[in-house]
Amino acid sequence: MIRINILHILLAILIFGVLILIHEGGHYFMARRFRVTINEFAIGMGPKLVSKKSKKTGITYSLRALPVGGFVAMEGEDEESEDENAFTRKPVWQRILITAAGALTNITVGIVVMVIIIAFQQAIPSNTVGELGPASEQIGLKVGDTFVSVDGTRVHTSTETYYEIMRKGIKPIDIQVMRNGETVTLSGVTFPTFEEEGTVFGDIDFKVYADEKNVGTVLREGFFRSWSTIKMIWESIIDLITGRYSIQSISGPVGVTKALGEAAARGGFDFIYLAVVISMNLGVMNLLPLPALDGGRLLFQFIELIFRKPVPRKAEGYVHFAGLALLLALMAVIVVKDVVQLIR
Repeated sequence: MIRINILHILLAILIFGVLILIHEGGHYFMARRFRVTINEFAIGMGPKLVSKKSKKTGITYSLRALPVGGFVAMEGEDEESEDENAFTRKPVWQRILITAAGALTNITVGIVVMVIIIAFQQAIPSNTVGELGPASEQIGLKVGDTFVSVDGTRVHTSTETYYEIMRKGIKPIDIQVMRNGETVTLSGVTFPTFEEEGTVFGDIDFKVYADEKNVGTVLREGFFRSWSTIKMIWESIIDLITGRYSIQSISGPVGVTKALGEAAARGGFDFIYLAVVISMNLGVMNLLPLPALDGGRLLFQFIELIFRKPVPRKAEGYVHFAGLALLLALMAVIVVKDVVQLIR
């Protein structure tokens, strides 16, 4: 059993804060790039713990009590303003870039750190079978087979192959491999399965060879592993909506802090890798076109870009207010669920 001490928890909270800082920093630097008037840059929500106002820029930088978010308060973002550098007075394309910058920064930083993690790994896994278990032999795999596709989805790395088998291997699927220079199709193969938190996944019992480690293979593995991670996050959202995953699978700040604490207790690479996944998750989730999220604001901005006329500010405000209320209610349910699981 993994033992988590107070240092692991503090480290988890620190990393969670860093991920928020990266996100809000994306908004901040893009807003500064377009000379938008910024009133406050805050990490955390709720009452201020410390704050300092810059004499040069007039921006207040603050740290707030609740480490569950942050914000960049831009002049005119949520109210009317006569300031010529107010957010709403900027061209819509600039506002789109400012709004998207937080999520895109999270994703970009995640990709860069993913490549760094892979560069420090002792070996890079290939997509070629090196060792077979009984189930893999039974379905017709052979040592030396290189995976090409799993159930119609092209795979480039073992990470993609494992993910596709885990997600789709709960039923008979088709697999394509490259064998002795020729493409071979294994039709209707059945993988073993396992169950976790009420969800069934396809299982694997084969291992792959290590690939030659050089700049090309590191960048290639980093790109496709990052893409696989982003795809996993997106498809997890779809699976949640369609009912494959239950609300028990969702974690809020408490659950994320617990997971980061456990990863910190296991060791550095596990901890950093999980932080990368959470950073990408934060980016993808914020781009969803839901009220109160960056994606919801982007939706209204794209409507303005297409029709050359903004949606009435009051109407947009009501939509975001309703979305925020629902989001806070959902977060409250998830936090209660996380706390209950934590004290069991």
